[in-house]
Amino acid sequence: MAIYHCAIKVISRGKGKSAVASSAYRSGSKITNEYDGETHDYTHKGGIYSSCILLPSHAPEEYTDHSTLWNAVEKIEKAKNSQLAREIEVSIPKEIPSHLWKKMMIDYCNANFVSKGMIADLSIHNKDPSNPHCHIMLTMRLIEQDGKWGAKSRKIYDLDENGQRIKLASGNWKSHKQDTTDWNEQTNAELWRANWSEHCNLYLEQLGYRERIDHRSYERQGVDQIPSIHLGVQASQMEQKGIVTERGNINRQIAEDNKESKIIRARISRLMKWQRELKAKPLDLEKADVRASVMDKLQANNVVVKNQYQSLKDLKSNVSVWNFMQTHNIQTMQDFASKISELNSSFYTIKREQAGIKKKIENLDKRLELWSEYQKLSPTIKQYNSLKGKAKEQFYSKHRTEIERVQEIANSLQKYANTKGKISVSDWRKEHSSLMQDISLCEWKLKALKQEIGNAEKVQKILEEERTGADVPKPTKERVTETSL
Repeated sequence: MAIYHCAIKVISRGKGKSAVASSAYRSGSKITNEYDGETHDYTHKGGIYSSCILLPSHAPEEYTDHSTLWNAVEKIEKAKNSQLAREIEVSIPKEIPSHLWKKMMIDYCNANFVSKGMIADLSIHNKDPSNPHCHIMLTMRLIEQDGKWGAKSRKIYDLDENGQRIKLASGNWKSHKQDTTDWNEQTNAELWRANWSEHCNLYLEQLGYRERIDHRSYERQGVDQIPSIHLGVQASQMEQKGIVTERGNINRQIAEDNKESKIIRARISRLMKWQRELKAKPLDLEKADVRASVMDKLQANNVVVKNQYQSLKDLKSNVSVWNFMQTHNIQTMQDFASKISELNSSFYTIKREQAGIKKKIENLDKRLELWSEYQKLSPTIKQYNSLKGKAKEQFYSKHRTEIERVQEIANSLQKYANTKGKISVSDWRKEHSSLMQDISLCEWKLKALKQEIGNAEKVQKILEEERTGADVPKPTKERVTETSL
C-alpha cells in the first residue's frame, strides 16, 4: 500500500547543524567544512541510490559540486544562528519502480523549488527496500542574475500618515525587515506537501495502480481510521525477517481496530438508515408503546419449545434486550431513535479518544527508542571524553558517526526535559503504562458498545416484523477487505 510521508525542517547553525555535514551524510560524500575545518567522510555509508544537484539557469555551474555549493553557503552565512538550508524528506511509494525514482524527484524539485530560484540537492536512499525515500536540501538565499548570493531580507522604513519616516527616541528610524522571497511563508509547506501527493498519484495512475496517497491527515480527509505508525529502518528490517517487533505489533493491532471499527460503523449505519426509511412511510409504530411490543414478542419467543441449549441462549438474549430497554427507558420510537443517535456519537467519541491515546504512545515510543540508542552509544562517548590530545582526535576521526549521533539524540531528548531540566525516563515509562491501561479501557468501551448495538438490532428486528407482519432476515456480516500496512 502506498504510504505518504513528507517532513519539512530547517538546518540551522544555531542548533549545532552544518549544511556541509548534512550534504555529506545524505550524498555519501567526503567534504571538508571550510567554516570550522572539520572533514565529514560518509563515503562508506551504504544505501545511496542516487544524488545530484539541480540549479536555476543563472546559478554558477560550479555549484553542481556538493562541496563547492555548501561551503559557499557556510561562507555567506555569518551569524552563529544562521539558517543554512531547508530539508524536505519524502517517502517514495514502493509501487513505483526504481528506474523512475530519479526522474520523478527531478520533476518534482524543478517544478516546486528550482523554478522559484532555489538550488536543490537531492539524495535518494534505498537501504531499506520497503522504504525508499529522498532527502531534498534547499538553499534559503536567492541567487542573483549575476550569479552572486542575494540578501535574505531588506530593511523597510515605517512611514507615518504623511508618508514621512518615523524617528524613535533612540534617534534611529523605525523600520522592519522584509523577506526578499516568499520561500518562508507557511502556506508553502501545505503547497509542497499537496504537490508531492499529486505528483506521486500521477505516477501511480500512469503505472496502472489503483492506490493513491493523500497529504491530509485522516481527520482532515473525514476518514474515521487510526493511522499506522512509522516502523523505522530497524523495525522494518526485523519484520521482513519474520522477527516480531513492538512497533509491528502496534500496527497489526491498529489494523484490527480499524477493521473492527468499520464493522461497528456499518452496523450503526444500518440502524440509522432503517429509521430514515421509516420516517418516509406512514407509521403505526410512531405512537405505539415500543416497550410493550418488544416485551410481547420476547414472551412469545419463550413459549416456543426448543432444545435446552437454544432455550437458555434465547433466554439470555431476551434478558439482555429487556435490560437494554429498561436501562435506557425506551418506551417510544422517539426514545429508540435517540438511543441509536447516542450510540453513533459514543462510537466516534471512543474512536477519537483511542486515536489520541495511541498518538501519545507513539510519541513516547520514539522517546524511549532514542533513549535506548543513547544508552548503547554512551560507552563510546565516555571513552572519547576520557581521552586527550592526539588520541582524542584519532578516536573522533574513527567514531565520528557515533559521536555526532549522540549529540543529535541529546538535542532531541532535551525537548522532553521536565520542569527541572532533567530527562526522566522513569516518568515516560509510567506514562506509557498508564496510556496502555487507557487503551484497554477504550477496548472495553467498544466491547460494551457492540453489545448495546446488538440489542438495538434485536429491537429493530422485532419492530420491523411487527410493522410488516413478516420475519426479517438477520443482517449479513459486513465483509471487510484487509489492507497490508
